[in-house]
Order: sequence, then structure tokens, then C-alpha cells
Amino acid sequence: MRSQATIAWPAPMFAAGGRFASTHLRGLLGLAVGLAAIVAMGGALSRPSPSSLSTSVTGDAVLAARARPLLSGALDRVSIAVVDGTTITYANFGATQDTDYEIGSTTKTFTGLLLADAIERGEVTADTRLGALLPLAGAPVADVTLAELASHRAGLSAQGMQLDETIPFLVRLQMHRNPFEHDRDGVLAIARKATLTTRGEFVYSNLGTALLGHALASMAHRDYVTLVQQRLLIPLGMSATTLPLTAKDLRTDAPTGYSADGAGEAPWTVNGWGPAGGGRSTPADMARFARALLDGSAPSMDALMPQWDIIQGAQQIGYAWQTQRYKGHLVTFKTGLTGGFTSKIALDRDSDRAVIVLSNTVAQVDDATNRLLVPDLL
Repeated sequence: MRSQATIAWPAPMFAAGGRFASTHLRGLLGLAVGLAAIVAMGGALSRPSPSSLSTSVTGDAVLAARARPLLSGALDRVSIAVVDGTTITYANFGATQDTDYEIGSTTKTFTGLLLADAIERGEVTADTRLGALLPLAGAPVADVTLAELASHRAGLSAQGMQLDETIPFLVRLQMHRNPFEHDRDGVLAIARKATLTTRGEFVYSNLGTALLGHALASMAHRDYVTLVQQRLLIPLGMSATTLPLTAKDLRTDAPTGYSADGAGEAPWTVNGWGPAGGGRSTPADMARFARALLDGSAPSMDALMPQWDIIQGAQQIGYAWQTQRYKGHLVTFKTGLTGGFTSKIALDRDSDRAVIVLSNTVAQVDDATNRLLVPDLL
């Protein structure tokens, strides 16, 4: 996760916070660094070559020709959907409009919409405290509001983990395995030990959005997957969008994702972290999502309203959705990044236009998305 113009899921960021008060903690840190170095060294000896963009193209040939020179880096399969008024155009490299991709932190937009919808229904308020909805036993995080969680202003670090919890996380990450294995109870256990720093300032947190999703589900007496299906995916006709809890829940044709250096990544079926980044979707479903956002038929559009600064005067955030000016256009967007996939959805609401780019490698697609969104730059 990065607190820059591109905010993505979930390049891990860890903050130990304060001094390490014991030799034990210093030893754990040294062990984590040592293990990561050993695993990285082993991976370097057997590292495959980075992939290149597929030459197999489906969809609109004109859009594909425009997009190809914009797609740089180690790419393999890439899908693009352009929503322009009522017209939807696709271009796919090595894929189709029904190819399944991990969308990572783009899932956070689902959770943000669910919060705005729950407020509109009168079920919660923006100032409802987390501890009123989840069993957090008086932990510091129990005091934060739902709005603070949705806008990354709760003071939580990226994963909120203690130092000893980061060791298996780091090792799994270095081994190209899914590091987000905790179920809902495991996420709550992490939250009960989490500390808050710089509350009120923007600090990107997967833990915060995961807790928000579970709080909304608890309020509705459902689990998060059921909640997002009933209130968002089914009403919008997004039947191909899923939130698999474990690898057993994956589609049989789910593609492999790849790191920037070409290593195959295990699927990130992130279980209890699902509200922060567990979604999988297709270009066709994401185009349906974008169309609903543009025409206002998605649940409670208040989630898209920019309310707080990320970068003063340059970028703002609402409930998970970010906004910034690009070549004179106000762009509302969200990016996603897992171990092997990248995604971005960008809306130019004034022009009734949106672009979605999905990739099964971690090469960035931000520039391509922006330039396809604003046609006068092509």
C-alpha cells in the first residue's frame, strides 16, 4: 500500500512504532529479515524470465491498437473495458471479457459503497464506533468510527500486526504464497492488539477496511460475502464477481498471476481480509459496475464524494474512492494490487466515461488507464 497518487492493495508496509524494548523483539526482527533474505536468494537462483504482453487479441481492434503502446512492463494477460455513455468496448490480450482476475484493493470500493448504503438505510451513522458492532474488548481500535476506517484515518498501520505476526507474513510473501490467511476471528484477534498512531491523518490500512466490512456485516446479521452479494453484486447483475475465502472456492479456470520478475504467485484468497481485497471479477462485470456508478444506480453514491485530503490540494478520498485532477478532468478511481494481479477502475463522471484495466501481473497500469480515460491524449 502506498500513500501516493497510486494507492494499491497490498504492497506490505509495516510500522513497528517506538523502540524495541527487549532483546526478544530485536531478535524477531533480525530473524524476519534473515528469513526474507534467504528466501529471496533462493528465488533469485531459479527465477523465470519476466513475461511479455500476449499477442492473442480479442475484442475491438482499434482499442487494442490504442492500448498496446501504453502497456509497458512485464505483462501477460491484460483486459480493458471502456464505458462511454451506453457503449461498452473491450480489448483483451490473451484473455476475453469473461476472464477472471483478482482485483485486490478495488474490492474496497464495494465496502465503501456498503457503508454509504447502510448510512442511507439508517442502520449506522458515519460516527458509529467500531466497538458497537464488533467484539473488541475495549481495544483502542474499538473507539474509531466507521468513516475513519473507510477513509484510512483511523490511525491503523497497513496490516496492524505486531512484530511477531509479521514474520510468517513476510516469509509467505517472499515465497510467492498468499500471506493473508486469517479468518474473521483471526483478523479480530489482530485488531484487539493493534495500536493507533496519527489518528485523523491518512495512513492506508487493509486491517481498517477489513474491520469495516465485518462491522457492516455484523450489523446486518450476515457474513461479509453474503452482504456484498445481496446489496451490491446481485442488484447490479455482477454474477461473475466473487469473494472466495480459500483456494477451494476459486473458479476452475482462474488464471495464474505473476510477479514482476515472472514468478508464479499463489492465488490471494484472503479469507477474513476479504472486505479489503478479496474480490475477483471479469472485465464484463467491472464494466457493469462502472456503468452503474456513472448512471447512479449503484447503492448510495455518497461513497464517491471526496471528503478528506490524501495529498493536500492534489488528491482526496471519500469512502475508499479517491479523486484527483488529471489533465483538467476530475477522475474518481481505485487501484488494486495482489501478489500477481493489478487492477484499476477510473471514472470521469462529468464525461459519463470510465476505463477498467485488469492484468495478471503486478506491472503498473495506472498511466494506461488514465490515458485511455482522457481520449484527447491518445
